[in-house]
Amino acid sequence: MAERGRPRCFDREAALYKAMEVFWRNGYEGASLAQLTEAMGINSPSLYATFGSKEALYKEAVEQYDANEGAEINASLSAETDIRTALYNVMRITAEYFSDPDKPAGCMVLLSALNCTPENASVARHMCDLRKRSTNILRQRLLRAQKAGEIAATANIEQLTAFITSVRQGMSIQARDGADRDALMGIANATLTAWDALCSTPATPA
Repeated sequence: MAERGRPRCFDREAALYKAMEVFWRNGYEGASLAQLTEAMGINSPSLYATFGSKEALYKEAVEQYDANEGAEINASLSAETDIRTALYNVMRITAEYFSDPDKPAGCMVLLSALNCTPENASVARHMCDLRKRSTNILRQRLLRAQKAGEIAATANIEQLTAFITSVRQGMSIQARDGADRDALMGIANATLTAWDALCSTPATPA
C-alpha cells in the first residue's frame, strides 16, 4: 500500500515557500487547503502535523516573507547613509520587489489579511502588529536623522512617517492592479521630490 502523508523527500523550507506564495497571491482567507496542499506537495493531515494549523502555517510563511523580501529594506534603513539615500533605496527596492514578474505583485504583509471574518480576527491583528512594527522602524530612523540635523527640527516626524508609509502601501495596491516597474519608480521619484520640500533644513544665513 502506498504511504500517505509527507513524501520521503519532503523539504519543509521549500514547502513553506510554496505556501507563502499561495498566501501572498490569494490572501489568508482566499487560500484554500486544496491550493496549499497542492502547492506544497503534501496532504491535509501532513500539513497539520507539520505546521499545526492553517493560521500557524500562515504566520510562519509571513516570517519567511519578512526575512527574505523585507531584509533589503530593513538593511537600507539601518545602513550608515544619509536619510535621503536610505529613503531612495527603500523606495527603489519597494518598486522593484512589488513589480517582480516572477512573484505575486505587491506586499504580502499589506495585502494578504486586510479583511478577515471575525473568526480570523487574530490573523488580522497579527498583521496589523507587523505593519505597526515596520512603521516604527521607519519612525525611529527618521528621528535619528532629525537628531543628526538631516531633517529640519521643525519637521513633523509623525507626518513624515505616515507619508512614506502611505506611499509604500499605495504602491502595493498599484502593483496588484497591474502597475509595472516604471510606473512604481515614477511614484518613488515623485516621493523623493516631495520629501525634499517637506523636510529640508532651512539654509543658514550667511
